[in-house]
Amino acid sequence: MAFSHPHFSMALMLSLLSALVVFSYGHGGSLGCNLTLNHDLVSRENFLLLDQMRRISLSLCLDDRKEFRFPQQAVNGSQVQKTQAISVLYEMLEQTSRVFLTKESSATWNMTLLDKLLTGLHRQLEDLESCLVQEVGQAESAAGKDPTLAVKRYFLGIRLYLKQKKYSDCAWEVVRGEIMSSFSSLTSLQEGLRKKDGDLGSP
Repeated sequence: MAFSHPHFSMALMLSLLSALVVFSYGHGGSLGCNLTLNHDLVSRENFLLLDQMRRISLSLCLDDRKEFRFPQQAVNGSQVQKTQAISVLYEMLEQTSRVFLTKESSATWNMTLLDKLLTGLHRQLEDLESCLVQEVGQAESAAGKDPTLAVKRYFLGIRLYLKQKKYSDCAWEVVRGEIMSSFSSLTSLQEGLRKKDGDLGSP
């Protein structure tokens, strides 16, 4: 499945708006949000696509290295409540889509691989939409603040870095590597979600 980039963000927005109206519940009133093996498969495919998108060696971009301060605590699946984990995982995937869903990105990467990556990210976001709405209120009340703020700051730093570097090939390569690393960290979050499935009603 491939889609036109100018219309994809609108399609995603409409999809999110639909989620505000229609979402499913599981047994016992818990959220109808189950990360299936297919979700994990898509996640691995996205990781491999990012690897295949490499255009130049990072060894040629040593002067462009940057510490983005990935919010590791926010994605530690063993310490994050399920409601918060869903919100953080969704934010990570949505922000990743925003980085690659730009005209600068389209001008840099192999379009076939980029389209596949964006499609995979969209599929993962759809998997999480059924539990996004109810989860948001519960996550904020549980944490006392928006659990996605650290993720938003992290990706803001990535976007500012790309702009400051004028979207150079090396800058994109640094960001590609950084997001691959962040995807590896999401594994813990996804595993934690599966273990906590059904625990939303617990104290």
